[in-house]
Amino acid sequence: MPKTICIIGAFDTKGEDHAFLRQELLKLGHQVLTINVGALGTTTLFPVDFEASTVLKSVGVDLDQLRAQGDKGAAMKALDRGAPQLVQELYEQGKFDGIIGMGGSAGSAIISSAMRSLPIGLPKVLVSTVASGDVSFYVRGKDIAIIPSIVDVTGLNRISRLIYARAAGAISGMVQNAPPPIGADRPIITASMFGNTTDCVNTCVKALSDKGFEVLVFHATGAGGRAMETLVADGLVEGVLDITTTEWADELCQGVFSAGPERLDAPGQRGIPHLIVPGCVDMANFGAPSTVPEKFRQAKRLLYEWNPSVTLMRTNVDENRQMGEIFAKKANAATGPVAFLIPLRGVSMLDGDGQPFCDREADRAMFDAIKAKVKPGIPLVEVDLNINDPAFSAKAVEMMLELIQKQDLTPRRQAAKD
Repeated sequence: MPKTICIIGAFDTKGEDHAFLRQELLKLGHQVLTINVGALGTTTLFPVDFEASTVLKSVGVDLDQLRAQGDKGAAMKALDRGAPQLVQELYEQGKFDGIIGMGGSAGSAIISSAMRSLPIGLPKVLVSTVASGDVSFYVRGKDIAIIPSIVDVTGLNRISRLIYARAAGAISGMVQNAPPPIGADRPIITASMFGNTTDCVNTCVKALSDKGFEVLVFHATGAGGRAMETLVADGLVEGVLDITTTEWADELCQGVFSAGPERLDAPGQRGIPHLIVPGCVDMANFGAPSTVPEKFRQAKRLLYEWNPSVTLMRTNVDENRQMGEIFAKKANAATGPVAFLIPLRGVSMLDGDGQPFCDREADRAMFDAIKAKVKPGIPLVEVDLNINDPAFSAKAVEMMLELIQKQDLTPRRQAAKD
């Protein structure tokens, strides 16, 4: 049975490019559905199923009025809101099996916004001029495959034809390759991990797996935290074992592994069990030593070269206090069971007794801030152990199971499927 692939792009300025892409997909035996997110006009090179006016209508915006205003920025913002809504509606109606788009920075922003509205696992390919740089803004927590356009997406030439043909082949292969069967339907728990909490998380994973849970581990590198939050927000998770919340240290210190200010939000918003551990909050991450911001080097902050491409900076008392207040605020807003587990003998391997980042004053600043700000009734357990002690892992598993037992998972899991 032929697959239908959705092409989304600015057909007003990039009609020739998308016409070529469409022909490549048709040659591969696919059906094509097209969505125009160009605010200035359309194309006559191929049939357009949904024009920009329809995209904007989904969010109550009139395209003619926008054009009369001559404000391109306002048009881009409106399309950025409308495209995800229309694409999601079409997907839920079973109108396409995969999605592909091409564009520059503005077009990529709108296209990727639409793609992020779709579930993980649905094929998504973006050919973009920004693909060789930091694409975290475009991808965030979703599985968008980005292909560098090499040349600008602005007409056909020997390079662009090659790239577009390969992109068509990529999405074609994706939609035709059926994913493996999921197998036994076990409740999912997500866990956050870092190199400095590996022992703890591995022990927890084994124990929870033995209890019948499927544990998905996310590396707390910014992208990992965003992906985990996205999976939770999509309703695919029954509980979050947040052992490694280090991404907040990078958010405060402008490190390279920030997951954004939304980190720790999704579990509470979904109302699912959430155990929060201040894992690796003793460190902010940078690249090679020369990449550490000058203000921190001038302040003679404690640095540790984890490897040639990763430099860790020890967080201080004030930064830890701020994180404690933020963590408490996140927990206070939760609509489901939430609890804290605190390792008094170090929040990471490097924060263990006698280790380079051992700073109990800084640790205590965070712990005290949590206790001062958290609402009564939210459990907070302190244990005189390092985070990687097997006994700490056992306590984390025990508390996670207690939080899960506070609610019946079956209706939530069924609702997520429905």
